[in-house]
Amino acid sequence: MSQCWTEPISVQHIYLDWTMPLFRNAVLGLATLFTCANAVLSETITIPGPAGPLAGDLLDPGEAAHIVIVIPGSGPIDRDGNMPAFHSKTDLYKQLSEALVAEGIATLRVDKRGFFGSKNAIADPNDVTIEAYSDDMLNWIARAKDVAPCVWLAGHSEGGLVALFAASTAPDNLCGVILMAASGRPIGELLIEQMEANPANGPILEDARALVLDLEQGKTRPLSEIPPALHGLFQPGLQQYMIDLFSHDPLVLAQKWDRHTLILQGDRDLQVTPKDAELLAQALPQARLVFLEGGTHILKQDVPNSPYATYSDPTLPLHPDLVPAIISTLADAGGAD
Repeated sequence: MSQCWTEPISVQHIYLDWTMPLFRNAVLGLATLFTCANAVLSETITIPGPAGPLAGDLLDPGEAAHIVIVIPGSGPIDRDGNMPAFHSKTDLYKQLSEALVAEGIATLRVDKRGFFGSKNAIADPNDVTIEAYSDDMLNWIARAKDVAPCVWLAGHSEGGLVALFAASTAPDNLCGVILMAASGRPIGELLIEQMEANPANGPILEDARALVLDLEQGKTRPLSEIPPALHGLFQPGLQQYMIDLFSHDPLVLAQKWDRHTLILQGDRDLQVTPKDAELLAQALPQARLVFLEGGTHILKQDVPNSPYATYSDPTLPLHPDLVPAIISTLADAGGAD
């Protein structure tokens, strides 16, 4: 779909144009805004959270049939797909949102409760559960349906589990789910597999397996009983969250969802495997499964001899098959069910 904008237009930007002395240019700019059917409104919106607001960025092309809510992955990752605390900058969610709105699809990318724009929603960002994140998504769905009648949840990595949990309640106006590099197994099992893939973890594997087993059984451990090499991963403040996280089986949740589904998985993903995508597809017989050849966990093309480049270079483009797969899936779904 052809567009007549290069950057999302904000209400503030329009106001500033009116106040500039170059009146003629301002008038011409506004004429373009009001005569272009595809002009995009970009704004930060909020909804109530448990103790404070939840925040997200809305890109609205106007009169969209679909809106995609992007759910972040695990940890302190912001609505754009970046983790400043770990020096990771990908702009994944921002790039995806802008690419979809360029095709006339509204997007909403959000900050999780306790982080960034949603930091005041709860006092402790680790005091969360998958169900709590799901409740937030249900509230975002209710807000998003004011923008477009057909709402989609696009969950990346751990966000895929949140999307399945929210979808399992079959909320009104939720037309479909997009699972992007999402695990098809309980996260504890996936975590151990990730550690096993790195030979350097050999000396701590047995301790890690025992810790995951404890957490799966609902038991925490003090740091004094955890090898120092595992302190960062199994901090006391995170263990309670991990108990909840490890308790959810995505395949059980998937069996409760029977509407439109797209599963996207890169074959160069260092965190989630094609096996996970295949497991999800088996549990979701209505799903369309798309493998991104050469795609990483960040849904971008792998850079030869630089396996972590997509985690740190935001200039790298999205995988070329990513957006077309989403667009065609939404088109096949038509309007709201």
